[in-house]
Amino acid sequence: MKPDAVYLEDVLVVAYGTTRKESFTGSAEVLKGEKIEKRTVSNVTKAIEGLATGVLVTSGTGQPGAGSNIIIRGYGSINASNNPLYVVDGIPYDGSIASINPADIESMTILKDASAGALYGARGANGVIMITTKRGAKEGERVKVNFRSVWGVSGQAIPSYDLLDAKGWIEYQYQAFKNEEIIIKGVNPAVAGQTAIQMMLTGPSKVFGNNQQYNPYNYPLADLIDTQTGKIRSDATLRYDDNWMKEVTASNPIRQDHVLTVTGGTDKAKYMGSVGFLDEKGILMTTGFKRYSGRANVEAKPIEWLKFGLGTNFAQTTSNFLNATGSATSNVWYSCMLMAPIYPIYELDANNQPVLDADGKKKFDYGQNRASGAQQNYNSIATLYDDKFKAVNSSVSGRTFIELLDFKTGPIAGLKLSANLGFDFINQEQHNYENPYFGNAAGSQGRAYKYSRNTLSSTFNQLLTYKRTIADKHNLDFLVGHENYQYKYNYLMGAKSGFPFGGLYELDAAATVITAGSYEDNYTIESFLSRLNYNFDDKYYVSGSYRRDGSSRFYNENRWGDFWSIGGNWRISQESFMQSLSWIRNMNIKASFGVQGNDAVGGYYPYQALYDLGYPNAGMNGAVVASIANNDLKWEKNENLNIGFDARLFDRVSISAEWYKRVTKDMLMAYPLAMSTGFLSYQKNIGSMQNTGVEVTVAVDMVTSKDLRWSLTLMGSTVQNKILNLADKPEITAGNYITKEGEVLNSFYLPRSAGVDPATGYQLYWVWDTASDGTRSEEYITADRSKAAASRVIAGNRMPDLFGSISNDFKLFQSIDFSILTTYSIGGKILDGLYANLLDPLYQGNSLSAHLSRAWSKPGDITDTPIAQLGANTTTSTRNLINASYFTIKNVTLGYSLPKTWMKKLGIENVRISAIADNIAMFTHLKGMNPQFNFSGGTDYVYTPTRSISLGLDITF
Repeated sequence: MKPDAVYLEDVLVVAYGTTRKESFTGSAEVLKGEKIEKRTVSNVTKAIEGLATGVLVTSGTGQPGAGSNIIIRGYGSINASNNPLYVVDGIPYDGSIASINPADIESMTILKDASAGALYGARGANGVIMITTKRGAKEGERVKVNFRSVWGVSGQAIPSYDLLDAKGWIEYQYQAFKNEEIIIKGVNPAVAGQTAIQMMLTGPSKVFGNNQQYNPYNYPLADLIDTQTGKIRSDATLRYDDNWMKEVTASNPIRQDHVLTVTGGTDKAKYMGSVGFLDEKGILMTTGFKRYSGRANVEAKPIEWLKFGLGTNFAQTTSNFLNATGSATSNVWYSCMLMAPIYPIYELDANNQPVLDADGKKKFDYGQNRASGAQQNYNSIATLYDDKFKAVNSSVSGRTFIELLDFKTGPIAGLKLSANLGFDFINQEQHNYENPYFGNAAGSQGRAYKYSRNTLSSTFNQLLTYKRTIADKHNLDFLVGHENYQYKYNYLMGAKSGFPFGGLYELDAAATVITAGSYEDNYTIESFLSRLNYNFDDKYYVSGSYRRDGSSRFYNENRWGDFWSIGGNWRISQESFMQSLSWIRNMNIKASFGVQGNDAVGGYYPYQALYDLGYPNAGMNGAVVASIANNDLKWEKNENLNIGFDARLFDRVSISAEWYKRVTKDMLMAYPLAMSTGFLSYQKNIGSMQNTGVEVTVAVDMVTSKDLRWSLTLMGSTVQNKILNLADKPEITAGNYITKEGEVLNSFYLPRSAGVDPATGYQLYWVWDTASDGTRSEEYITADRSKAAASRVIAGNRMPDLFGSISNDFKLFQSIDFSILTTYSIGGKILDGLYANLLDPLYQGNSLSAHLSRAWSKPGDITDTPIAQLGANTTTSTRNLINASYFTIKNVTLGYSLPKTWMKKLGIENVRISAIADNIAMFTHLKGMNPQFNFSGGTDYVYTPTRSISLGLDITF
């Protein structure tokens, strides 16, 4: 057996230093910069999916500049934060991830277990994502200048739900009204069709408007439907056919990203500088994201015993965003998706042409006469242009260090003193404006809100390290240190209403003060830390760490927490009995255990009694108790056990497999109180939860010839979550979810569907009756929705059974490169509320799913869609759960490097032209559904994820 030079050169950036991959006792994965650069993302969190095992990533929204939510190895908490800690160039980072230019990143290291992350103590319980930015040229390298430019277009990555067109919508409404007449009112079926039409026209809901103006056909409404067939007459033609979502969707919005990078150095110093500009137009009209960024990193070693460096980053981002979410009518994704296809966007004249205003612009139809459930007196597309929502973030980050006494020889060889100081400052100015004419603020003549948010954090640590080799085989690496972290947040806002006319955005132009306020938050952590690494003869490795943190979030007696880890690694391939196995280049097994903490347990003052002073009365100040004190509140703690195996075989196969068990104890929960206290609950450390899983990576160099290199990487992960203890309240229900001992967090809690009754077309449910003594009857089937609501069962959860990625990388003739990354997820369920609303609309005037075309219509029909009825006619049940499995083509990149012999004649080192496609396709069990929206398995009316196709040019001088 001989060592594999390439394999052994892998270096991991870990807490407060670096280590070799084969000697590491913990769990970590490295994402190299060239992998990240293949993704056309504005926020680097969107580039992580598929590049590391054990990491679940949401798609986030398609809002330009928005990031993704990430959990590492399952849920770490129920009510506290599950977010990983971000560390940039060795210092915890509190700025916006969107402020970091992905082109400036050299690598990202994801620390997943206690041995890897325990030295980050209070904030490392949910994993750590370490970002290392690019440095200057290596010694002997000349100055390099690189320019990278990427231009592309964007589109909707997830197709829209299939909806009924105007014809299908009207025919379904007719059938629903007809069924209402027959079933509810007992009208003779022979005449029910005609009475149904009259109800559609003149009944309370007035489907076609108060004056029947919303007739999309050139046919009288009274005769539009053939009552014998229930279909629109064949000679009827559409007058208009407006698509509300298409109207607000930009056609191929442009994305451009340009970066200029300079690196250089001498034997005494090295430097790197970059400037970048990004402009990403959103697929939703009026939205977009711009970023101006600059970074400079300088390191110098003027003499043997002194080294110092400085890194700075400046960024200004501007986001034009959609402010509303959920079912707010001002939320375009909600209002446009649910607007029935019979309602036009603009006012129409007698010739079916848009009516123009005095400026020659199309006049929006505000729907004063629409059906009551079709957003009367509102047009969200109009407000999209008249309302303004803008946020400008300006951020500055600095990292500086100094190292002393790092002698290679002499009596104090191996001893090093270092100090590191970092700060992150971010200022956000946000302006929300709602116009005075139409929409949410019309009644108050317009509204404007201005927000100013300032965040300043600093980290200062002092470290002493000592490395020593004894008798050539005993290797020691010792670290002790102290660290101080300070965080300060200032918030200021004001709002006014009553603008004399539109187009005035400043608060001084408005008449009436709505509200004003300000506050300040402060947060401090004081820490002492240590680590000892020992290895014998590069075969046996032991690592231990200890950190003591004091957090201002806890009362004095519980302020300090102790976090530690211990790990071991046995490099089997170095043993003498393995030397004859030449096909094994490296093999090791490792194990670690440790405890990490989480102090993000409910605001910055969770243990204190808080008072709300916003209750004046009779001209005097007034206050109420907002929360009660709990001096016993303490750290959530995560116990992490990790067992792993790594091998490099045949010079071409790398295998990594790990099993982990993660137990959260002293978990923050809402503890119920007596009603007499005036509070329903207070926060208390009472719960525990467990995550276990397996992570496997297999990387194979399939072909390694001179003219063709092909590497294949397969990743697969599992995670099983279980609530272990909820103290005095073994289950907690919240809407359609339940948290219960022995079950998965955020399990669905729903009535169980029994299908559709072939005789009546009603939705059926499995139910039971409960006696006064609590005993249950045997299950039986009924259409009674009230009984169904009282007979709920645990019906699965969002957690997948298996998730991962498949990536292929090719290199042809030294000049052509091609790669494809696909991701997959198998198992889990989604409760798609959007789809449910399209199947079972609560309001007249809502759009309808195309799947309603298969609704039950006569006795004997076998279908999964109940009879057409007015209003909601089912209750949310397991019928609404959709298989969450998916497969995506996440990224395809094709590049061509021009011949170097040509370029050298022009004084150019390299030119590469590339074509990049991101989020090309997603295959799911339901068209329109986004299975990656969140970790709880819900959906919402939000900005859909985007697809991009781009061309790139890289030139290095």
